[in-house]
Amino acid sequence: MSNVFYALILAGGSGERFWPLSRKATPKQLLRLFSSQSLVEETVRRLDGFVPQENILILTNQEQEAAIRGLLPDHPENNILAEPAKRDTAAAIALGVGIIAARNASATMVVLPADHRISNKAAFQADLESAATIAQKSGDLITIGITPTWACPGFGYIERGRPVENSNAFEVIRFREKPDPDLAESFVRSGNFYWNAGIFIWSVNSILTEFNRHAPDLAEFVAAIRNSTDKKRLLSDRFPSLRKTSIDYAIMEKASRVLVKPATFDWDDVGSWTALSKYLEQLPGNNAVNCPVTLEAASNNIVFSDSKTHVALLGVSDLVVVQTTDAILVCHRHDVEKIKNLVQLIPKQLQ
Repeated sequence: MSNVFYALILAGGSGERFWPLSRKATPKQLLRLFSSQSLVEETVRRLDGFVPQENILILTNQEQEAAIRGLLPDHPENNILAEPAKRDTAAAIALGVGIIAARNASATMVVLPADHRISNKAAFQADLESAATIAQKSGDLITIGITPTWACPGFGYIERGRPVENSNAFEVIRFREKPDPDLAESFVRSGNFYWNAGIFIWSVNSILTEFNRHAPDLAEFVAAIRNSTDKKRLLSDRFPSLRKTSIDYAIMEKASRVLVKPATFDWDDVGSWTALSKYLEQLPGNNAVNCPVTLEAASNNIVFSDSKTHVALLGVSDLVVVQTTDAILVCHRHDVEKIKNLVQLIPKQLQ
């Protein structure tokens, strides 16, 4: 696209669900789960030929800044920013909007999480281009909706309304928080709901208008960042005191008109070891592995070794076994969502 298109990549996750492979300083987006590149590298490369590198901002936190810079040594130095505190997505996006507005007030921008798996780059870029065209013409805020493949209770949902004339988008009736399993089932059966992937496209002018209307405290911070001659100092002084809230709650649920553009690309949040298992080597007995294994009367297990150590399993089922240089995790596959609770109990140096 043209030079008026910018991308804001949110890369500040906490890294608990993939422990022991992930740690506070190396969360999921810094891991090489699918290729020789980390997820944040894959996210940046997915924009090649579409968003100029000098227009791609990466927002992380202080614990992970050095690792991000190490993974992306050729990325413009001033385009990697570290939040001095975790304030959720509304504050993070306000920061990005302020910096982009200072560079080009007539820009259109996309907000992207850094830790998703998307393999169809051409379809991804085509969807963003289509959404950007709608955003530029209409002034609406656009979100990308993922057609659900199952009734996942772990995602937020978007309820679609009427189709928008001369476009492949729909009006959004409402955003729904993570539902219980029964409600998720009813959402998927209705055919009117999408998963909320946290991918947004809008003109800078439109999102500024919505911040002013619905989050004046954050709008004031956007204006301060936009006009500041010392953005790093302002960031350290002001950012930690911003309220902690999501962009969905602060803006998207209240904005005057929000559209959803259904994704034509493949998408996976890959939020746990069980979600990752389908991308590993599949062995008899429904075992998924990334390393040499010996299996005897073992079924439905997930085995991941960072160093490709040989693992032998005998007479066990439904286990997740993960080995790194300094830690080993063994848990029931149905308990993977509780790993983040376990991490709080582990010695600090291993978190």
